[in-house]
Amino acid sequence: MICQIDGGVCAAKGFTAAGVHCGIRKNKAKRDLALIVSEVPASAAAVYTANLVKGAPIAVTKAHLQNGRAQAVICNSGNANTCNADGVEVAEAMCDLTAKALGIPADDVVVASTGVIGQPLDIAPIAAGIAPLKAALSREGSRAAAEGIMTTDTALKEIAVEFTVGGIACRIGGIAKGSGMIHPNLATMLVFITTDAAIAPAMLEKALKTDVANTFNMVSVDGDTSTNDMVTVLANGLAGNAEITEEGADFAAFMEALNTVTVYLCRAIAGDGEGATKLLECTVTGAADEATAKVVAKSVICSSLLKAAMFGADANWGRVLCAIGYSGAAVDVTKIDVTFTSAAGEIAVCAMGAGIDFSEEKAKEILSEKEIGIRIELHSGGAAAVAWGCDLTYDYVRINGDYRT
Repeated sequence: MICQIDGGVCAAKGFTAAGVHCGIRKNKAKRDLALIVSEVPASAAAVYTANLVKGAPIAVTKAHLQNGRAQAVICNSGNANTCNADGVEVAEAMCDLTAKALGIPADDVVVASTGVIGQPLDIAPIAAGIAPLKAALSREGSRAAAEGIMTTDTALKEIAVEFTVGGIACRIGGIAKGSGMIHPNLATMLVFITTDAAIAPAMLEKALKTDVANTFNMVSVDGDTSTNDMVTVLANGLAGNAEITEEGADFAAFMEALNTVTVYLCRAIAGDGEGATKLLECTVTGAADEATAKVVAKSVICSSLLKAAMFGADANWGRVLCAIGYSGAAVDVTKIDVTFTSAAGEIAVCAMGAGIDFSEEKAKEILSEKEIGIRIELHSGGAAAVAWGCDLTYDYVRINGDYRT
């Protein structure tokens, strides 16, 4: 049984966190530096953006996690530390400063940055902020850390759950940032997950990569894959369960708990897309195989025309079929059914690839809710997939029209 609990990344035993304003961002009311620390070294795994242009912190973190171990995460917002000549040097300096403050090896530090691309990152405010950041570490610090990694986010993204492995109570929690430039490949946004479950590094990496393929890789806000996307998991084993070293019941229990956390964060990120007013969840069933289901779901979620229609509460189901048609998936378009759903009810709008009579008034009522479901039945097999996104609004252009300046 999985129960949602409070605490975010500090819910698991042995983890503390903090977030402060150090001066990277001009607005002193906004935190811009975050830290997560395990009291003991932990198994660690991460996945990263597939963008060829990568933030310097990714190269440093990849090197540090080659041994599958880490003990702390340091992250700044307000500057992506990407496309900078001294980017790696600055990222390594962030790790060195953190390590010295905590009394741990620098290669046990995960480093991440988020914000504007192509602007030099001054290490001075970070260096000045490390001492107060360390002093602020606490078991109640998850929220402050979550605030410290936010950029254009309007809502804090945090969750924790309790589950059992081999009869032992374990906890797993996460924080995330992500609002724009969301269209991941292998990872997404910045997501930091902690757990006190004992699991070998190889199995932790397997769990994360397996899960990401069905969660964070199925989210899209605007079709832009970020340069700094990273999902990291630290597992310190302090719950006391027998270490998970192979597949089986314990690994399955861990996977279920991990998925509960990641799906929650996926929905939170999609629903907080830049300028968004609605969360869209596209569920594809009846596909010939999972790959087909994923391609169809992602294509629909990524359609700018469909996203705009959802903003206007317009049941323009033709845009759903259009997106399926150019997705590249091999589907029989004469078998497609489409239904729109929300808390206000559900309405079928297309059957066997053709329009059917429906109430426009009822459809508008359904599509005026904050969370919209797009259900697609392909009638070609037993595979399914889910993708998450948001509507496309006037505010998306406003936010990104002057993001740098």
